[in-house]
Amino acid sequence: MVESKKMSTRTMVTGALLTALVIALQYVSMAIRTGTFSITLALIPIVIGAITCGKGMGAWLGMVFGITVLATGDAAPFMMVSVPGTVITVLAKGTACGFVAGLVYQIVEKFTSKTYLAGIISAIACPVVNTGVFLLGCVAFFMKTVTEWAGGTNVGKYMILGLVGGNFLIEMAVIIILAPAIVRIIKVVNNK
Repeated sequence: MVESKKMSTRTMVTGALLTALVIALQYVSMAIRTGTFSITLALIPIVIGAITCGKGMGAWLGMVFGITVLATGDAAPFMMVSVPGTVITVLAKGTACGFVAGLVYQIVEKFTSKTYLAGIISAIACPVVNTGVFLLGCVAFFMKTVTEWAGGTNVGKYMILGLVGGNFLIEMAVIIILAPAIVRIIKVVNNK
């Protein structure tokens, strides 16, 4: 007989609060743009959830982020090209970034026993996976359109500098600074 692993009340409450925060931050971040797309502040609670509650919670929060991106219209330029391609890309990048953040944290913390280092590496993994899956989605579903958007310039260069460049660097900086610090505070409070 297989035992089911029950989620603790603390994990459910933390997950619910972080879910609300993911949604709120995605709506707020719609006003913060560099180029075509908004800066993704929702990665912060995704990393926090992945670190404090595990990779399953990270995947959940990432999926909520993806659904919110679709609901806000932030993916509209891609929706006009391919609805299925957009939905697959947006949900995959969100879910994957949360899951990988939790997995990376679990692995690094297990082998180093350094919570803060694991938090930083997990925080780095999250936007890297989010952006990487987005770029893979562009190649898989939108290459013709992206080539047109590049306007005759090098498509790879356009994808890196035009589509993700500024956003990625800002998201990376913000998440590296904030997420591990917040997780450290949470762990200190939980240990008291």
